[in-house]
Amino acid sequence: MDLNGANTAGQRDGRTDADGGAQPGQANGSVNRPGQQNGAVAPLPTYLTHRLRLNPSADHKPDNYEDLELDFSPLVFSSLERYLPPPLLLQTRDTKVNFMREILRRYYPQSDRIRVQKHREYRQKIISNYQRLHTELYEMHAENVFVPSFINLLNENSGQSLKKRLNEPAEGIYTFEMLQPRFCDMLMAEVENFEKWVHETKFRIMRPNTMNKYGAVLDDFGMETMLNTLMEEFIRPISKACFQHVGGASLDSHHGFVLEYGMDRDVDLGFHVDDSEVTLNVCLGRKFCGGELYFRGMRCDKHVNTETQMNESFDYAHVPGHAVLHSGRHRHGARATTSGNRINLLLWCRREMKKYQKDFSSWCGHCKREKEERRDQSVAATKLELLRRDGRTAATN
Repeated sequence: MDLNGANTAGQRDGRTDADGGAQPGQANGSVNRPGQQNGAVAPLPTYLTHRLRLNPSADHKPDNYEDLELDFSPLVFSSLERYLPPPLLLQTRDTKVNFMREILRRYYPQSDRIRVQKHREYRQKIISNYQRLHTELYEMHAENVFVPSFINLLNENSGQSLKKRLNEPAEGIYTFEMLQPRFCDMLMAEVENFEKWVHETKFRIMRPNTMNKYGAVLDDFGMETMLNTLMEEFIRPISKACFQHVGGASLDSHHGFVLEYGMDRDVDLGFHVDDSEVTLNVCLGRKFCGGELYFRGMRCDKHVNTETQMNESFDYAHVPGHAVLHSGRHRHGARATTSGNRINLLLWCRREMKKYQKDFSSWCGHCKREKEERRDQSVAATKLELLRRDGRTAATN
């Protein structure tokens, strides 16, 4: 939108109402438009004149940028908008886009920009050619997706009351029934239909990650908007209550995919951490044996390969329709699926705008033990010094 040519609310080609009163935005015959002050055109905001906020505006609902041709992912713009200074939040979408694009072009590596553009073209090619099987899957209708107990859990609870209602079988690991059997069946059928299309057209697709040879990225064939709603409206409230220490309250992007295990598919999954702040893992179904998840404690990058303490070990057996929610930094793996086939929905929930962090002792098990050891050593040294002082005092007396 051209700011200098935009009409303000109530303005009609410079005319006033029939009663002769001035229109909103008019005073003494002059019109103040966005970007104007007292009739003069004010300079548009730039990164040199306006600083980003240190913390995101949690209550602000950002604009949707998916309909625009942009150099970067629309989700990056929606995420960055929460960090805009308050005066900019009231500006038009075009003004905000120009401001954010200027920042991103200045600091976003050229190689990343090229990669994003190529992936956008790849995704658009799939969406333009793939014929959907179940169109209702591509929009969020909670009553057709979730079991009533999950909807009631979110509707009736928030914050700490929500956290208390969740089952936490091990520290930082939450389990709950989530998806209806019909939705699970439709999603598995949709993925099977997509794989059939890939095989018939010989289209080369990107697999979900570097560790799995089978599975499909749901975002790539049109489910990005639905999964983003899943994250924002249903997972983020839980993460805000349970994963504040890793940014659970400000999740703003995701990577959604389905993994397949069993005969002629991936058998197991090695010990690893996820590229996410919070991970949702839901078993969709099929009949299978094995495939348990094993968890071995949270770690920062420095300590990801350190030993596991006894209280950090936990095994989880998949149940169709049931979810496990955990931090991406929680080390885990999947044991072999010994018979049948198992299909899981994974949603890696992320923060595009990550905070720089130096102290991980609030969640890294090894950092926490090191901090406790330093504290114990300090207390012991203080006690020893006090005993020495008491000894010297007694000797002088």
